[in-house]
Amino acid sequence: MYFEQFYLGCLAHASYLIGSEGECAVVDPQRDVDIYLKAAVEHGLQIRYILESHLHADFVSGHKELAARTGAQIYIGAQARAKFPHVAVSDGFQLQVGSVTISVLETPGHTPESLCFLVTDRKKSARPWAVLTGDTLFLGDVGRPDLSETHSPAQLAAMLYDSLHHKLMTLPDDVIVYPAHGAGSLCGRNMRAERSSTIGTERLTNYALQIKSRDQFVRELTTNLPMRPDYFLRDAQINREGAPALDELPPLASISPRTLREMMAQGVVALDVRPNEEFATGHVPGSVNIALSGQFASWAGTVLGLATPLVLVAASDSQVEEARMRLARVGIENVRGFLQDGPAGWTQAGFALEEQAQMTVQDLHDRARSGEIHILDVRREPEWQAGHLAGASWWPLDKFSSALPELARGTPVAVHCKSGYRSMTACSLLQRAGYGNVINVRGGFDAWQKAQLPVESGAAVETR
Repeated sequence: MYFEQFYLGCLAHASYLIGSEGECAVVDPQRDVDIYLKAAVEHGLQIRYILESHLHADFVSGHKELAARTGAQIYIGAQARAKFPHVAVSDGFQLQVGSVTISVLETPGHTPESLCFLVTDRKKSARPWAVLTGDTLFLGDVGRPDLSETHSPAQLAAMLYDSLHHKLMTLPDDVIVYPAHGAGSLCGRNMRAERSSTIGTERLTNYALQIKSRDQFVRELTTNLPMRPDYFLRDAQINREGAPALDELPPLASISPRTLREMMAQGVVALDVRPNEEFATGHVPGSVNIALSGQFASWAGTVLGLATPLVLVAASDSQVEEARMRLARVGIENVRGFLQDGPAGWTQAGFALEEQAQMTVQDLHDRARSGEIHILDVRREPEWQAGHLAGASWWPLDKFSSALPELARGTPVAVHCKSGYRSMTACSLLQRAGYGNVINVRGGFDAWQKAQLPVESGAAVETR
């Protein structure tokens, strides 16, 4: 048996290739599928099967393109109501891939159609070797139960309890667990950073599996759920229909500075993908900064949505190409082009760049004591509860798409997150909305703690 995990860090997404005797299956493919085609060729395998654990909500799957390019058949849960050619599978279905048996376990809970795939290498043992758990069971966590349009979170959480205890926890302790997501994904709450575990380890350490009562499990899983980005339901629908191939996307146009100014006046968003420090030094006025260095596509989907028309602002052609690919992975395809020659081209056309003010945590501490500056924390609620700055107000970046925080226009506002990545995005959105006196806090809460400055804890109260 040949087995490989492909981990896409920017989306905290894991996909898999399972091969034996010249053929293979791909599980939960990302949208750009060349990596699977390359791996199959390198190992003398033909991709014949594509397995989807569920309709993914946080990224667009490449199942339809991969099937078109290989002739492989797509297998997905019968409850998915998929609209592309597929084989609808249910509990007990088995697929033979060479000497490997892949058995389907129906495990509804994260979504109604969720599946897990039990892998047995018959040449080595009749006992199962691993289980690919999709978004049902993570390392240290379980899938969130609020991503369905047909079932309530309480209904899904009850299903998830049954799936965990009546299906997965009946497996031997030495069965290896390979989930579809890792730390950083919004499909759960607080996953561990490792890429695999075992049933026995999760049985002993996973907080959700320590909850013995079904009713208590439902209460726990439906309380204080992390905010669900609006684009999640749209991505699930795209995956139900099957996304078009990436080569069907039109080429990006090179857009002059003058044309970009006109487009921005008509509602097009200039998305600056450069590192935070470069954006702070000088950027197109009114542009939004989401740097490629972090969870770029997830934040673009969260704060801008899938339909917003975009023009990319980058320092190089490679940044433009990377940004477009990563945006397409979450279903953002309305990219009109890129700024010709980037910020340098903007100044060469006679237009001025705008700067983003920044400050150190020590400067913030000194100014905060005098009461001359307002502090805005844009982290998520669990981060706030674990520790925050005295006197700060809270408005998570996740909510900026629906409403901006209410801030006094004349008062300086110091914006911080954990490290400075999200806060720069927040600053750019506030600047774009006309708040002229916003200051990014370099290093964020991490730098504040490193400097051993005072921290409070407690429940969050939004700015409005």
